[in-house]
Amino acid sequence: MNITQIVDFATVNTAPEHYRPDAVKVLNGDPEQSVRNHYGSPCGQFNAGVWQGAVGHWTVNYTEHEYCEILQGVSVLRDQDGNAKTLRAGDRFVIPAGFSGTWEVLEACSKVYVMFEQAAN
Repeated sequence: MNITQIVDFATVNTAPEHYRPDAVKVLNGDPEQSVRNHYGSPCGQFNAGVWQGAVGHWTVNYTEHEYCEILQGVSVLRDQDGNAKTLRAGDRFVIPAGFSGTWEVLEACSKVYVMFEQAAN
């Protein structure tokens, strides 16, 4: 392995994958999203990249552990009990696997993500 295999988010040119949450998960709006997965480990359990989301509100159920750093915009993450955390540019946090609730984008949002998905036993 050598230095050419280092993935520099500032210079890598990964094509975006555009998608929307499943219609049954959407609570409000038309939350179009895109992801540029700049790195995927050979085992498929570790991924890192940049996500962008349009205004909208949808349910989430995390099977992966995810580190996030909000780059721009405003979102609100709510748990199943209705507790909320507002997320803004500069916020850094981890969403543990098993978290269920909703993600609401109030202002178009982008984030760096790093995800780890444990292999099935």
